[in-house]
Amino acid sequence: MERAVFDRMAELDSRHWWFVARRRILSDLIEREVKLPADARILEIGCGTGHNFPMLGRFGQIDALEIDDGARALASSRLGREIGSAPLPELPGIEDGAYHLIALLDVLEHIEEDVASLASIRKKLAPGGRILLTVPANPWMWSAHDAAHHHHRRYSKAGLRRVIAEAGLKIETLSYFNTLLFPVAAAARIAGKVMRRSESDDKMPAEPVNRLLGGVFGLERHLVGRVPLPAGVSLVALLS
Repeated sequence: MERAVFDRMAELDSRHWWFVARRRILSDLIEREVKLPADARILEIGCGTGHNFPMLGRFGQIDALEIDDGARALASSRLGREIGSAPLPELPGIEDGAYHLIALLDVLEHIEEDVASLASIRKKLAPGGRILLTVPANPWMWSAHDAAHHHHRRYSKAGLRRVIAEAGLKIETLSYFNTLLFPVAAAARIAGKVMRRSESDDKMPAEPVNRLLGGVFGLERHLVGRVPLPAGVSLVALLS
């Protein structure tokens, strides 16, 4: 990512509607679908600024990895101990068979070797462990936002299924999310292409708008993994 993107993330990740609602949705999905032991070991790969730590920490002991120096320093301060920097796909120094849950949240799209990365992560799972994966959906929605975040791709549902299968993983849940706001997001992306916008679209909206968007997006915690969603800005999967 560009340095400015991480800086904005650090400023906004506790308040911005997308971060807040996404954590709510993922927390509910973990609680409902993943049966973790009381002493669960959890690894977040590509943790960014560490804004997911309180959510993931509800379910076990967290380890984390982040290759950006500035983001890793902030994440380490949030976790209260040093986090690692082992890059994908190799994950050097990370113990095989160790983790009950590995979270890869909007990270895979940043990695050129996506199949090799998932195959490497699979080796780090404890028996019965799960991978929680989120990625941006719909290649046609590519925009300046993706370029600013240094994405290599957005995924179709079929394309993500293929990558998961080639990595030797089994899909337990695969769903679109950020569905209720999808028409608005799609219109904004199309308008951005027509107007040739070159800036990212992750700025903090006015507080009433932020509350409204967060409330709408957050409703999906009752839907994701329970009912088929026909479209969305993102995809979420639970893998084993």
